[in-house]
Formats: sequence, C-alpha cells, structure tokens
Amino acid sequence: MAQRVLLLVGTRKGAFILQSDAARQDWALRGPFCETWPINQVIMDRATGTIHAGGGNEWFGPAVWSSPDLGATWTHSSEGLAYAAGETPIKAVWSLAAAHGVLHVGVEPAGLFRSTDGGRRFAPVPALRDHPSRPEWQPGGGGLILHGLLPHPSDPDQLWVAISAGGIFHTADGGLSWAPRNRGTRQDYAPEEQRYPEHGQCVHCVVMAPGQPDLLYQQNHCGMYRSEDGGRSWTSIEAGLPSSFGFPAAAHPRDPATLFLLPLNGDQAGRFVPEARAAVWRTRDGGRSWQDLRQGLPQQDAYFGVLRQAMATDTMDSAGVYFGTSGGEIYASADEGESWRPIARHLPTIASIEAVVLG
Repeated sequence: MAQRVLLLVGTRKGAFILQSDAARQDWALRGPFCETWPINQVIMDRATGTIHAGGGNEWFGPAVWSSPDLGATWTHSSEGLAYAAGETPIKAVWSLAAAHGVLHVGVEPAGLFRSTDGGRRFAPVPALRDHPSRPEWQPGGGGLILHGLLPHPSDPDQLWVAISAGGIFHTADGGLSWAPRNRGTRQDYAPEEQRYPEHGQCVHCVVMAPGQPDLLYQQNHCGMYRSEDGGRSWTSIEAGLPSSFGFPAAAHPRDPATLFLLPLNGDQAGRFVPEARAAVWRTRDGGRSWQDLRQGLPQQDAYFGVLRQAMATDTMDSAGVYFGTSGGEIYASADEGESWRPIARHLPTIASIEAVVLG
C-alpha cells in the first residue's frame, strides 16, 4: 500500500486533517470536525487507528471526540470527566496520549483521567491531585492545565505529566504515587533563594527522545533543558538560542540527539518569533549547539506565535517537520528543516499538530 501522511490539527474552531502522499508536496484539507468546538489536541491511537480529539471550554464543558474511520464519522463523550461536587468544574481537555490500551487525558484545572474503553468512559487518577504540592500549583498564562503526557513506550506503569504551573511529575506505579521531576529548572520570576524549587515551575513542553525513554527535552518558561535520567535532574541547553523562552519542541523520529525548536522573543516582549523573522532551530548533538533554519520562512513582519503542541515530526526516511501558527498557517519541511513552505493558510489559531504515516 502506498504511504500516506496525515496531519491531525487541533484549532480554536474544530479539528482538521491534511493528507498527502509520500512526496509530501500536495496536501488536501478536510474539516472542520468536532462541530467547531475549541480543540486543544488531536492524536491517533496507533494500536487501533482511532483518532481522538480533546477540547471544550467553560461553555461546552470538556469532551473527547473519536473517529474510527480517519475523520469520516465522529462521536464524543464526557462521561466521567468531572470532579467531585463543590470543586471547580473542568473547563476543557488539554492533552491526550494513547498507550498500552489506555487513553490518558489531561484537563483544566490540572488533573488526569484515563479511559480503558477507547474514550467512551473516563475515570480520574486521584493521586496526582492529592499530591502534597497541589495547593501550591498556580495558573500559568493559559490557566492551570495539564498539557503534557509522556507514556513510557514499554512500561505501562510509567508516565510523565507536565502542568503549568506545577512542573513535571512522574509515576512508576500506574498513577498510585507521583514524584516531582524538576531539579535544575529555574524560576526566573522567583526570589533568588527560591529560583530552583522542587515543584511549581512553568513547564511549557516536554518531549521524549526516540529509543531512549529517559532522555527528555523540556522547553520551560525559563529556559531550555535536557535530562538523561528521566527528569530527576535537568541541564540547561539554551546557549546559542536567540531566546530562553518558547513553547513547542519536536523530537526527531529516530535520532535521539536531534531536536527541533521554535523560540519566541520572550514573555514580556510580545511572544512572537525573535525580530519578527521566523526560524526553526535544530540541534544534532543534544542541545550542545544550534542551527537556525530559515529557508522559505518569512524574514520580515512575522508577528506570529506557535503554541506548545503545534509542532511535530513524521517518520519518513527524511523526516518531515511541521508547525502551525497563531495566524492559522501551517509550514512544512520534507527535508528535516532545511527548507520550508506553507501548506495551509487562513485556518483558525492552531493549537496542535500530530503527524501520522499510514501504509
């Protein structure tokens, strides 16, 4: 069967799917799906082929939409996606991850749920919200959200979650207990003696290197970091970047030392690409050095941002790299970032992209 590349796109006005053949030159767009609800992330469960989309807001409430047929039909469910009476209601689903027969769901206010029946019913993972640090978690700019989920590829009991602003937490026992994994990441906005707390950091994005589950990369509100021990300790790798601030990062599908990053100009300077000149930054050596990749990207008057889940790579021999902007454009590279071109324009603000290769 000929290979197809799908981009699963979450936006402020529904989900979209872009499709191309293996050449990745011509793209067809379908959507919007999910009745134009705000959709924060769209993924595919690689074991079943089902597409899941998570979203909602304070008007609609939270829900996970599911399509077993590549977007032809959709159902949605919020059964079980609720806190106890008297607690702040759940506003939206922010993150999804499917692994080992479980669909993990991160929500706002920050909490974790999971489904073992393909997204029809959900149950809470209470130990995370019961963590002793929970009263000290504070909302980031986008709210108090659990936006990052990293299942271990072979151990179903291990999972990393990222919370703004609570930090990264890890479980090794299927969610019965949780440990903070933030040592070495700083809080520039805290008093000097409190710059490196055990928890409370505003993590923006965390990704896992291929084939090395303990090798993690993190874009934080305050710096870019690498961990070689599953997050027990972090080392700064921001030297050579134009900014210590940004949201998205994407790992290469095969090379654990290659990472793609899109820095922004700072939290108080507009949160757009530095100097309004777009570039994706790539490291081939685990963050020891960085190269800016600009060919085909706008080099003046580019005042867009890119959100934390709006960057992805595919698994083709020459890895494709994709990112979506706050202005509704999607840029694609079929040569690991060496050159770029727009493949979609005039979409709603793009919240997430996932790349899937079929066939």
